[in-house]
Amino acid sequence: MRTSEIRSRWLGYFAANGHEIRPSVSLVSPDPSILFTVAGMVPFIPYILGTEPAPWPTAASVQKCIRTNDIDNVGRTTRHGTFFQMNGNFSFGDYFKEGAIQHAWNLLTGPVSEGRYGLDGDRLWMTIWEKDDVSWDYLTRTLGMDPTHVQKLPFEEISWSTGQPGPAGACCEIHYDRGPEFGPDGGPLADIQGDRFLEIWNLVFDEFIRGEGEGHNFELVGTLDSTAIDTGAGLERLAFVLQDKPNMYEIDEVYPVIAAAEAMSAKTYGRGAAGPSAGIDYENDVHMRVVADHVRSALMLIGDGVRPGNDGRGYVLRRLIRRAVRSMRLLGVEEAAMPTLLTASKDVMRLSYPELEERWSQIAEVAYAEEDAFRRTLAAGTTILDTAVAQAKATAATTGGKAVVPGSVAFELHDTSGFPIDLTLEMAAEQGVTVDEEAFRTLMTEQKERARADARAKKTGHADIRAFQDIEKAMGGGSTFLGYTENAADAVVTGLLVDGVPQPVATAPAEVEVVLDRTPFYAEMGGQLADHGTIRLADGGVVEVSDVQAPIRGLTVHRGTLTEGTLAVGEKAYAEIDTARRLAIARAHTATHMVYAGLRRVVNEHADQAGSENSPSRLRFDFRHGSALSGAQINDIEELVNTTLAQDLDVRTEVMSLDAARAQGAIALFGEKYGQQVRVVTIGDGFDRELCGGTHVPTTGHIGRIALLGESSIGSGVRRIDALVGDGAYGYQAKEHALVSRLSTLVGGRAEDLPARIESLMSRLKEAEKKLAQAEQTAMVAKAAEVLGGVATVGPYRLAAANLGTVGSGDALRSLVLDVRERLGEAEPVVVAAMGVVGERPLVIIATNQAARDAGARAGDLVKVAATTLGGGGGGRPDLAQGGGQDASRVGEAMAAVTRALGA
Repeated sequence: MRTSEIRSRWLGYFAANGHEIRPSVSLVSPDPSILFTVAGMVPFIPYILGTEPAPWPTAASVQKCIRTNDIDNVGRTTRHGTFFQMNGNFSFGDYFKEGAIQHAWNLLTGPVSEGRYGLDGDRLWMTIWEKDDVSWDYLTRTLGMDPTHVQKLPFEEISWSTGQPGPAGACCEIHYDRGPEFGPDGGPLADIQGDRFLEIWNLVFDEFIRGEGEGHNFELVGTLDSTAIDTGAGLERLAFVLQDKPNMYEIDEVYPVIAAAEAMSAKTYGRGAAGPSAGIDYENDVHMRVVADHVRSALMLIGDGVRPGNDGRGYVLRRLIRRAVRSMRLLGVEEAAMPTLLTASKDVMRLSYPELEERWSQIAEVAYAEEDAFRRTLAAGTTILDTAVAQAKATAATTGGKAVVPGSVAFELHDTSGFPIDLTLEMAAEQGVTVDEEAFRTLMTEQKERARADARAKKTGHADIRAFQDIEKAMGGGSTFLGYTENAADAVVTGLLVDGVPQPVATAPAEVEVVLDRTPFYAEMGGQLADHGTIRLADGGVVEVSDVQAPIRGLTVHRGTLTEGTLAVGEKAYAEIDTARRLAIARAHTATHMVYAGLRRVVNEHADQAGSENSPSRLRFDFRHGSALSGAQINDIEELVNTTLAQDLDVRTEVMSLDAARAQGAIALFGEKYGQQVRVVTIGDGFDRELCGGTHVPTTGHIGRIALLGESSIGSGVRRIDALVGDGAYGYQAKEHALVSRLSTLVGGRAEDLPARIESLMSRLKEAEKKLAQAEQTAMVAKAAEVLGGVATVGPYRLAAANLGTVGSGDALRSLVLDVRERLGEAEPVVVAAMGVVGERPLVIIATNQAARDAGARAGDLVKVAATTLGGGGGGRPDLAQGGGQDASRVGEAMAAVTRALGA
């Protein structure tokens, strides 16, 4: 049974049983506290937590997930993978334990001919909470399971929670007995590794409220008003059971990449089946499994809009691609591998995700560019490592100890160049040195602790949310937003926090967070900055609002300073926004839509938005594109947008269903979470149509004008356009006009003649620089006679060495060295070594003739000797090499070191 069929059977079963079938959300998590969608229940968290009412009583999905906390186990176990698909079914106050168990049993054991999976019920085992009598009775009495196949565990070993105060519940884990060849008998409790009694489905029964605590160390402080069911069945695990494969890497959606790696490497997969005892064959199998997993994960992440970078999601993607490339290198493949491997993965995954074919050109462009960048990084990292190795050897020679590369160098290579530690260890060992792994691990641990602390800080946002949830509950719903039509409104204070703690009253001066029952203030979201303004209290208090946020959907929180009087919950208030700021931001927001429309028309209709910021009189728009925009493209976008906005087109807003909006061609931000009803903003007769909750001007004429300041890269595959809007654009153009006038005066010509005049001046400047360089080179060649006069015999060699002090460029120094070598001829072994200072840094260039090379002298080796003395590194060919360092005061010592090396 193909994986795509297992998927369709899951969705078909639950659809037939009254569940709302939900599409997979993006791998980019809608929850800001986590990078990725790590579980099938992530999109349903608000309904489980109760922060939002569930739109349907029951639902089912097959959710794309990424989880990299077990990345080191990938390839070494049967079931660890970074990308996986989680089948899930959910109930929000509908069926509970009995219903969830019955659905699972029906689908797993029902006949294949009826769209089920056809597993043998006698091979199923369950683990449940020791106090869960309901599940025990249903499994053993209603379903008639063998009681020995139902094993009980304490709550802390079979429970789920969000990791913080909130919903919690016990689980019923369903395991499948794969047979004695995979492990010991005795059920899941006896099979510690979990390879024989494989967990294939977990049913979570959310019925409790947990208190504070770490891990599973918390108390149950109450029960939920409404129970929930959250289940997860790993699609890949079901696949390797139903396809009778030994592990997830050999199922139909993964193995084709292994087959491609086999073909490229001429290695045979499967020879390491015996495990680590199989030696290199086992390691080759692991490398191929790593490649198969990581290539698929990279494919899916790029398809969902993630781009390689140095932190966050981008770093995870970069690490996956580089680990895959590194594994291919260990399999002996030096050429680019992604074009073959990624294509193999796409060809099988598109059966379940046809959008991969639609986005293939962008996916391939990103992945291939990242592989090429890493291959270049390997070259740059090798230079850093070679320098460190040379310094380690020099230190060892002085102290008589072992040559050890510092852990800080290994960490730098890992952190900035993307070098895995095993690559550093291997390359160092090839040169006969070791690496201080302990220091490296310490630095890595410190970095991870910083990351964990950052994650914990993000998580505390959930803890703060409880106060706002209580306020929303007391209000009977969220705040009513009036800002689409009103700039000011009467309201009532329904919530007050001081220093994050709810208070009944506050006295000036104080930093406060205020919740109103109704408000004209727009909370920051969707790239639009928050409104500023004033809240005036009935008893004379005044709050100057400087920020507005929505910590939970629909609840507006005004943050600011209570400057006068007092503020109390229940008090009447008058809220008024800064209308000038709102209008300036609205201009920028509508202009952002128009710039995006212009970009799609001029550059690429598939250019995806990657973020934006709409601030007073200025906008920033980020988009995904593989290369820089040309000057002509930028000018065309600006001209198109300004021409269009001058037509004073209507800007209309409509509320409709999400399906209707998509049918009209409205653009949705990929990965964004939308409700069933959405707000659509349309400019003109369709110049632009997008899903948007922000505020806009009524017609494009209100914008005035935009001025694109430029375009730049902000990360791999992500570009940014900066622009000024309205007054900002007019002011910029006025300054630009003044600058043009000033330049015209300086060069003596009209404005329209400026390009030609400046081009002429630049041409004359380049000519002057060229003549200066020629003069410097002529002067350097003249010094050749001086160098020739100092030729000395060192061992079998004639050594022409000179310290030339400050020189204009490395090219001039190289010309001198080559000139002297040519003059000394080939009759005797000749070594020419010249040193100088270029830009305050010492430079050494050494050349040898054929006779010297035949006698054993290598320019690259000699340069390394000199550069090490100078505190740097270098290398090159045997006939010509170049190096540099940090300490120009040691040029004499470096020259002496070269002389000693030749005389040794």
